[in-house]
Amino acid sequence: MALDIREAIASLPLHSQTPVKWAERVLADPITLLIDHAFLEKKAANNAMELMTRWPDDWTPGWVETMAAIARDEAAHLAQVTRLLMKRGGRLSRVHKSPYANALRMLVRKGGAGEIVDRLLIAALIELRSCERFGLLAMASLDAELAALYKGLFASERGHYRVFLKLANQIAPRKDVEARWEEMLESEARVLGDQPTGVGIHSG
Repeated sequence: MALDIREAIASLPLHSQTPVKWAERVLADPITLLIDHAFLEKKAANNAMELMTRWPDDWTPGWVETMAAIARDEAAHLAQVTRLLMKRGGRLSRVHKSPYANALRMLVRKGGAGEIVDRLLIAALIELRSCERFGLLAMASLDAELAALYKGLFASERGHYRVFLKLANQIAPRKDVEARWEEMLESEARVLGDQPTGVGIHSG
């Protein structure tokens, strides 16, 4: 299965690749990594709920149902990660910052269809990078429980990023979305490269 994940990671359209040594380094502090991960799942669920209520079905058929399904998935992931964290003696902190996600959201154009397309593409980018990193963690972890967690989430995040891209293409012309997606991929690689070294899913 490790080979399948490696091949799937190689096929992702990211403009930069995370080295395996990143996974080895952050896995040395699994509690801190799980805390960061739990907050990311919470924010992903909140983002889907915001998208569901701010831009309802008049944008594309099935909008509410799709966003509700993603929010449900992310909430389930949050519960899964939190259970594992508490089982290992960890607790969620009160404050969590994500400079990576914040920097990406600064790219969003304001107003009209451009804003929702960008919001969808940013969501796709975050899921895409998370997919890559979960795959690396699944391959690098010597802890069977953690490896199983990340293996399962790898597949889920890959599905989510494709859903967000599909929705963007239903809202705007495909050629416009593809051009904007390439711009976003380039920006994401730069943003990630600027992240400080730390123990987090989107850390440097």
